[in-house]
Amino acid sequence: MWSRLRRATDHLKAGQIPDGGPDKGVSNIGLKFDVRGWVNDGSTLTGLQVLVDPDTAGYLLVDSNTINTGAAVRVQGELVESPARGQLVELKATAVYLIGECNQETYPLQKKRHSLPYLRSIPHLRPRTNTFGAVTRVRSALAFATHQFFRESGFQYIHTPILSASDCEGAGEMFQVTTLIGKHDEALAQGPVSEQDVHHLKERISKQNSLVSSAKLAAHTVDSQDLRDQEKQAVQQLKHLKQQVGPLMERVTHYRGLVKNQEGLTDYSQDFFGKPTFLTVSGQLNAEMYATAMSDVYTFEFWMIEPEMAFADLSDDMNCAEAYLKHCLRYILDHCSEDLEFFARQNDKMLVHRLQDIVAKPFARLSYTDAVELLQKAKVKFTFPVNWGSDLQSEHERYLTETEFKGTPRYHRLPKRHQAFYMRVNSDDKTVAAMDLLVPGVGELIGGSQREERLQMLEQRIAQLGLNAQDYWWYLDLRRYGSVPHAGFGLGFERLVQFATGVENIRDVIPFPRYPGHCEF
Repeated sequence: MWSRLRRATDHLKAGQIPDGGPDKGVSNIGLKFDVRGWVNDGSTLTGLQVLVDPDTAGYLLVDSNTINTGAAVRVQGELVESPARGQLVELKATAVYLIGECNQETYPLQKKRHSLPYLRSIPHLRPRTNTFGAVTRVRSALAFATHQFFRESGFQYIHTPILSASDCEGAGEMFQVTTLIGKHDEALAQGPVSEQDVHHLKERISKQNSLVSSAKLAAHTVDSQDLRDQEKQAVQQLKHLKQQVGPLMERVTHYRGLVKNQEGLTDYSQDFFGKPTFLTVSGQLNAEMYATAMSDVYTFEFWMIEPEMAFADLSDDMNCAEAYLKHCLRYILDHCSEDLEFFARQNDKMLVHRLQDIVAKPFARLSYTDAVELLQKAKVKFTFPVNWGSDLQSEHERYLTETEFKGTPRYHRLPKRHQAFYMRVNSDDKTVAAMDLLVPGVGELIGGSQREERLQMLEQRIAQLGLNAQDYWWYLDLRRYGSVPHAGFGLGFERLVQFATGVENIRDVIPFPRYPGHCEF
């Protein structure tokens, strides 16, 4: 579609004409255009008004309401100055064509503002609305700014695996990937089967072996084409029967249920990867492989940004996180101003001011202990009491960002007992070199740490948390061979989009949201 548009002279998408430069398309007045798009499609916040006179080719399509909301059209015409308020240019049509009609009786999107919960019920059509068009443009700009920042900062982009045999966070709450259940269901669908069926098949193979021997003897005794053909057919039949043995035995095995080992546990050696495998919750451990070889790397998988820096401590980590966030927000302020103004009108009138404020001011830094003391002194009755060693709740984070600092604080030196095994233990043996970065309205946006580079300490932490050291043999090897201090952080991309747009529900900034009981498409 894009290349075809670009090959045509003066051929643009409808949304590109009003946005054509700083003069909003005025410099294009008098030019002829061939435009294709949708009626009220939401692909741009600034719509293009089309004037259709009764003598215009295709006028009847408009007059009969055949061309209506959601219809795909092609319009040829000349861009003229608009007398209407709120727009500088409009397209005076010379011809109108209907490309794809839209049935108004069944079309779920009408010319009115729909609620976000309603749009969640039609996720395949909600990209056509103004709100989700704006979300998509901001999301795209943030993704570009992410790659731009790390490339300009000397990082290498790493593709980490989506499937993993390791539990990065040590929480044990991962989605497992297995073919064993599917094999059991397939065996059930094919009907009952048992060892007796395997026995009968082996008896047929034995009989066929005898027939093959007899056919070979006859073919070699008498010079006859018929006998040679019979020998060939007998051999092919024997081969066919033998090929059925393996699948039949596998079918018998899986018909009984999930394959068990001697301990009575599921035998994952029969699975596709030969071991338990999961959807990864983070590419961090894998990224550390490359960070210890190429210094600074980052991954941007399953919408999680995870940089890893060699020869870096927690202070470097916090500096990088602050610079990255400011770069992304500065980029959308410069390149998505119209969309941000739309969100300010729709969601939060202070949105643009808040983003500008975060870009302009340095982030506050305080230790977890200091944060707890501030919350304990606050003249606010929290639902969850604040005690040293407990996780800060959303209400605590909102107080720090919206009341105490009115901005973006970072707290560090977090209690060891709540943190992952790979975080570097501090000298007090109570805290780890980790940090959380908070933003107003969302809470934690970035979590990061200096990684434990000391082999002995890492082995101790794995044992203390009850993890299986054999699962992390390769991760321990990174500490055996040229270990260096290193650090990194993780940022959930949807949370960044949510914060940048002011959209309340995170499901409304994800193109294809998945949550319990819902996995469409």
